[in-house]
Amino acid sequence: MKANPNRFWAIVILMGWVFDFLFWKKPFGVNFALFVALSLATGILLLQMDKLRLAPRSALLLVPIAFLTAMTFIRLEPMTMFLSVCIVLFLMGLFAMTYLSGQWTRYAVVDYILGYLRLLGSLIARALGLFSENRRSEVSPEYKQSQKIWPVVRGIIIALPILAIFASLLSSADPIFARRLGDLIDLFNIENLPEYIFRLVYILVIAYALAGIYLHAAQKSNEIVEEKTWLSPFLGFTESAIVLGSVVFLFAAFVLTQFQYFFGGQANISIEGYTYSEYARKGFGELVAVAFISLLLLLGLGAITRRENNTQRRIFSNLGVVLVGLVIVMLISAFRRLVLYETVYGFSRLRAYTHVFMLWLALLLVAVVILEMTHRERAVGPAMLLAVLGFILSLGALNVDAFIVERNIQREVNRVQAHVASQAGASLDAQYFLDLSDDAVPSLVDAYHDKTLPDPVREEVAASLACIRYTRDQDTRELPWQSFHFSHYSADQALETVNKDLDAYQIDDEDLPVIVNTPGGQEFSCLQYYYD
Repeated sequence: MKANPNRFWAIVILMGWVFDFLFWKKPFGVNFALFVALSLATGILLLQMDKLRLAPRSALLLVPIAFLTAMTFIRLEPMTMFLSVCIVLFLMGLFAMTYLSGQWTRYAVVDYILGYLRLLGSLIARALGLFSENRRSEVSPEYKQSQKIWPVVRGIIIALPILAIFASLLSSADPIFARRLGDLIDLFNIENLPEYIFRLVYILVIAYALAGIYLHAAQKSNEIVEEKTWLSPFLGFTESAIVLGSVVFLFAAFVLTQFQYFFGGQANISIEGYTYSEYARKGFGELVAVAFISLLLLLGLGAITRRENNTQRRIFSNLGVVLVGLVIVMLISAFRRLVLYETVYGFSRLRAYTHVFMLWLALLLVAVVILEMTHRERAVGPAMLLAVLGFILSLGALNVDAFIVERNIQREVNRVQAHVASQAGASLDAQYFLDLSDDAVPSLVDAYHDKTLPDPVREEVAASLACIRYTRDQDTRELPWQSFHFSHYSADQALETVNKDLDAYQIDDEDLPVIVNTPGGQEFSCLQYYYD
């Protein structure tokens, strides 16, 4: 990079233009995956040109990056999309920070924080450092000749926004000048000049940021992580043992109550004056919060507690094991409460997220206590990263919106079959399906094709599909190839198979909300609402 800075700057500016080409006025789709792939490939190529080799351990990061990047154009469910994008950007930063050293597996939690602060500093200032180094260095005559171009380019770039501001003010001051300036703009067909200036500025900002990241990977990613303690333990063992012991005692009393009432069955709960569903709703969020705070407590006390001999270490570890065991029992109780609540009211996105979150939180708690017992506290950072990756990948593999459709329809089928003599119609909350993404459409179509589905349920499913088709037909935008999304494509293909059947469901859109009139004489509102 230092040997041929002109080539380096040309490449990063080209990457800035690629960002504009992929994202400007284009909805999210395959463009994010393409930009991630091009950014990584460009960075690796630039460093390889400078004979800087990728560390094998850092190459492992490319595997989850690839999976999660693919998830952004396969799944359209908002939480899965948002978390996938966030963790991809996080992993790309980690890749840049440890490109040469491969030390990310040895990072403690504080190393991640300090590493990203250094990366942010490089993103802001390292490209400027490259400019100043080139000015001070001895360069070849060819390089000096090429340098004559860059002052002109920089001058034009700086002058354009300044000229645009002054031209706007002067046009407001004098209508004759404004008309002549407008004629000039029409002559050169540059009516979108303000937009072009804005796009040029953010292209250069993207290029500058990428330059800083690539330079950080080249110059700072070979630093060896020192296994030092950033915070010296200052809390005595006695104080820490009292804190942990009292919390364990409180948790044990709570768990005993859980076994007596919640795990004991509906009869014991009814004695206390609650219905089963009321007891299921009470305290679920608090139990999950207790589990999360317990994790922070265990990590915090482990970092600040002085353990001066093996006996103290053993007692602290045993208290941690008991604490985690009790917390896992509480998580099981919370899980049972959630299942009970879903039995009555069905699944929603928030409930699906929480199912998966509790599983990975429990695994992380177990990992933390094992690392504490084996004196490998520094590995908590990678363990937390793996837990986050597991959570996000699980959401993608689960396909949250399709899962909700399948479970809620099956719940309604079970209810209708169990009460076939007393229930005349379905009570499926099919309107909630309208709030789901295109991920849910193939599952809805599959349910409609299921001939064993009770007629009232099948009619609700078809009505929701008719609303979805109507809503999609209102969007007449032509999406560019950069916005291709597999979820949209799958939904289109699935709806093609039921288009003729859905024609029987008449749409009344004269007034809001839009109403679907079913062949069975029912009215189904297409009004969307947010269930969570």
